[in-house]
Amino acid sequence: MGADADPRDASRLGFTKDQIIQEFGWGEDVDDGLRAAIEEITGAELVDEYYGDVSDGVVVWWREDDGDLADLTDILVDAQTVLDEGGLIWILTLKPGRSGHLGHGVVQEAATTAGLHATSTFSITDDWNATKLGGRGR
Repeated sequence: MGADADPRDASRLGFTKDQIIQEFGWGEDVDDGLRAAIEEITGAELVDEYYGDVSDGVVVWWREDDGDLADLTDILVDAQTVLDEGGLIWILTLKPGRSGHLGHGVVQEAATTAGLHATSTFSITDDWNATKLGGRGR
């Protein structure tokens, strides 16, 4: 899928050279082109959810059948525990009409429960939307 993603599209995620980006929820349906574009930008391979150190950013691939609201919340809490201060968290969800699509309200609810909020959402590939999650202000 999407083996031709452009690094300029991936640059919208805000990752930069020499950052360590941790990936949660990898599956056969992820967009390999987007993954490669992120790696091109950072100059490093994505690390998996079992990476044993702090990361500079997190990408979470999530589909409707990956679990319920509590499971997504748990992943987002886990992502925060490995993230360096100021690091970015992006949740990638399948677009409406795609098998596995998850409603934006579910993302917002899980983010809120995890102490985050959705700040922006946009189309990142043909099949996936990207939603930026940030810490809640006071």
